[in-house]
Amino acid sequence: MTNQVNDKTTRHVPAGLPGRIQHYIGGKFVDSADGDTFDVLEPVTNEVYVQAAAGKAADVDRAVAAAREAFLNGPWPRMLPRERSRILHRIADIVESRDARLAELESFDSGLPITQALGQARRAAENFRFFADLVVGQSDDTFKVPGRQINYVNRKPIGVAGLITPWNTPFMLESWKLGPALATGNTVVLKPAEFTPLSASLWAGIFEEAGLPEGVFNLVNGLGEDAGDALVKHPDVPLISFTGESRTGQLIFANAAPYLKGLSMELGGKSPAIVFADADLEAAIDATIFGVFSLNGERCTAGSRILVERGVYDEFVERYAEQAERVVVGDPQDPKTEVGALVHPEHYEKVVSYIEIGKTEGRLVAGGGRPAGFDAGNYVAPTVFADVPPSARIFQEEIFGPVVAITPFDTEEEALDLANGVKYGLAAYVWTNDLKRAHNFAQSVEAGMVWLNSNNVRDLRTPFGGVKASGLGHEGGYRSIDFYTDQQAVHITLGAVHNPTFGKGA
Repeated sequence: MTNQVNDKTTRHVPAGLPGRIQHYIGGKFVDSADGDTFDVLEPVTNEVYVQAAAGKAADVDRAVAAAREAFLNGPWPRMLPRERSRILHRIADIVESRDARLAELESFDSGLPITQALGQARRAAENFRFFADLVVGQSDDTFKVPGRQINYVNRKPIGVAGLITPWNTPFMLESWKLGPALATGNTVVLKPAEFTPLSASLWAGIFEEAGLPEGVFNLVNGLGEDAGDALVKHPDVPLISFTGESRTGQLIFANAAPYLKGLSMELGGKSPAIVFADADLEAAIDATIFGVFSLNGERCTAGSRILVERGVYDEFVERYAEQAERVVVGDPQDPKTEVGALVHPEHYEKVVSYIEIGKTEGRLVAGGGRPAGFDAGNYVAPTVFADVPPSARIFQEEIFGPVVAITPFDTEEEALDLANGVKYGLAAYVWTNDLKRAHNFAQSVEAGMVWLNSNNVRDLRTPFGGVKASGLGHEGGYRSIDFYTDQQAVHITLGAVHNPTFGKGA
């Protein structure tokens, strides 16, 4: 029986919730041009707790106009990197000082356990600090041929960046895009996920307090098919950075194509965790339990397919299932909770539908639906299927919830085929004490990121992104600087000009 600590009757409501959520355009909070709103639910009871302005094309037009004015005529793109850096560091200090409040709001809005929400502000602050330092310390290429020529590279901000962010750990993932976009001198229009608009509304006050010039940051709430679509199709937005589902990424790719926009898209995942017989099983079980059940399983890099070598398969499945049953499900605000409520009833229904499919495709060894004692809210017990064939939908398709499929393999070649046998390629995790095998397997696996005997520990200087259906392009470190800037090569002749001569006759 999955552990539980409380049910919906202990629902915690943060003090000081806003009466409504508005857009933030040109330095002012505003309603939608047509006055339209949409309901925002909290996931413990699925009750409406606030209404948010529902942005449409007219609202995106206003936001883009404000951002473009700030880019063309405002001080931000023309500031020295050090001047922008000082403001970004102030933003980081303010964000970090509000960790407890942010965690409370994030947990309430998304269903994320409070202990996992705590620290999101520190991670968001670190994103700003990292890029604040990077733009000051960066150096660009210079090439010189003595006496002949010198060539150097200018980096210039591109313009208005459209940032479309997801509903899982929303505040931190917004900072992931805002940090480099602003550090490089661009202005932005942020379209947060409609399921979780609460924490995004905090950015305006933080930026104002830090001294970000008016119009540099703009926010439009709304549905993806309205506000998101209008932002992608806007002719004055040359950049779109998107994190979300692969199907949405395909639509964005198609809609942005006529404008030849720059695109950076981190999309879905069905990441494998490969456990060889020589692995430290206790460490591998702990890591793979955390890797798929933390953040309620709503994480792009979740190791939701576990491939286990036959020699340790039965032991692994038994121990894994027993530990999964002990994972504590409860109210997101309770510090004992390890898995809270899924973000929205629509997503809950999707996850539960996959569990029902899984019962026809594999052997259910833990969980399997709503945990006992939770009659309302979007609660799903940590669910484990064993003996899952690679043709199964729960093996092939992204579920984005606390559901894992375990599959045996006999040889390293079979493990590689299984790992690569899906359309996704975001992350992979390899557990083995054979150093040569670990590096060779990492080289061969089709994934943008590989963790060897570790779990999601990442240096901000490294690229983040996937291959195949998991993304287009990479961000992180200099890859973000490359995406948010134009690189201009300047060529200077130092000696005699060497031109072919046309048109002078004999």
